[in-house]
Amino acid sequence: MRNDAKAFRFCKSKCHKNFKMKRNPRKLAWTKSFRRAHGKEMTVDSTLTFAQRRNIPVRYNRDLVATTLKAMSRVTEIRQKRERAFYKARMRGNKQRQREDDRKLVEENQHLLPPGERTVVQTEAMDEVVDVQKVKEKVEKRRREIEMDEDAMSEAEEVPKMKSKRKLKVKVGGGVEAMDVDE
Repeated sequence: MRNDAKAFRFCKSKCHKNFKMKRNPRKLAWTKSFRRAHGKEMTVDSTLTFAQRRNIPVRYNRDLVATTLKAMSRVTEIRQKRERAFYKARMRGNKQRQREDDRKLVEENQHLLPPGERTVVQTEAMDEVVDVQKVKEKVEKRRREIEMDEDAMSEAEEVPKMKSKRKLKVKVGGGVEAMDVDE
C-alpha cells in the first residue's frame, strides 16, 4: 500500500522483495516485463486479450457457457500455435550465427587440435608450413610403438600381485598419517 492508497499484489515473495528494493522489472531478465520489452514474448496478439480478467457480471446461460468452454480450448490452441511460430521466427538466424562462431573459434585455435585435424599446421618458432602427411606418419609410428609397449606390459602383468590397502592413522597431537596394510 502506498500513500496514494494503491495496493500491489505480488505473485511471490521474490517479486515483493525486488519491488521493495526499488528494482526496475524491465531490467531483471526473469520478469515478464523484461521479456516483453526485449522482444522475447508476444505482445500484440488478439489471443492475449482473452486472458484478461473482466469483472462484468453476465446472467447464466447454458449455451453461453458451452460456447465459452469451446472458445477457451480453441484460443489456447491458437495461442500455442502462434507462440511456436513467434519462437521459430525469433530463433531463425541462430543456427547460422552459431556455426559461424564455431568456425571462427576453430580457425583461431588450430594449435589446440590434434595434428590430423588441423587444416594448416604451423610451427610457432619458425612460422613455416609443416607437411601434414609427415606428421600423420610420425603419429602412426608412435602409436605402433605404444601398442608394442602395451603388449609387453600385459605379458609382464600376468604375475599375481599382493593386495595392499591404505589406512589412515590418527596422530595424538592431531592430524592423520597414511599407512600401508597388507592383507
